[in-house]
Amino acid sequence: MRTSRIRTAALATVTAALALGLTACGGADADSKAAGGSAQVNSGDAKDGARSTNASGGTGDGTTAGARQCRGDEMLLTAEHRFAGQQGDHLLVTATNKDSKPCWVTSYPTVKLGDNGTALPHSKKDTSGGSKHLTLQPGGKVYSAVNLFDYGSKNHTAQSFALALRGADGHDGPSYSVDLKGDKPQFSWNEADVLNWNTKKPYDF
Repeated sequence: MRTSRIRTAALATVTAALALGLTACGGADADSKAAGGSAQVNSGDAKDGARSTNASGGTGDGTTAGARQCRGDEMLLTAEHRFAGQQGDHLLVTATNKDSKPCWVTSYPTVKLGDNGTALPHSKKDTSGGSKHLTLQPGGKVYSAVNLFDYGSKNHTAQSFALALRGADGHDGPSYSVDLKGDKPQFSWNEADVLNWNTKKPYDF
């Protein structure tokens, strides 16, 4: 009887130790998943806007380790006029990383429509989060939109615009001309504003 009790007690001790070991492993796994937080844009069109979290590499700024700020001359910048003359009229802006290394964008692009030398303001209706860095892997894409408002008088008309990437300090990089593609490249506006860069297409109804 005494031997049986000793074996039972030993078995209970081993079971408890095993349970504690599994709990510790689960906690470590949860902690590892919680680390990081920078948004990473994957390459390819299969899942536009796909995002994954990855460690910030200890830099503290939320960028992927080794990534630098995107340069306009290493990006493919395109624009499409969508919902022309309708509610939701806007220019969809797509930026693709054509370089062989990852890079990041932040905030919203600086946009000047047509021959107008005034940069458009950031949309007051935009969602928060414009200060974070979005990392584009080679071939990765991000999106913005220029909202066009036509109030019927003193409108401006154009078929292209100038775009510059903004740095983390808020300063603009070089400007690049962007021509519109699609059936209705010409656009009109009385007022306009810009959305933050995003991994998903805005107004993707």
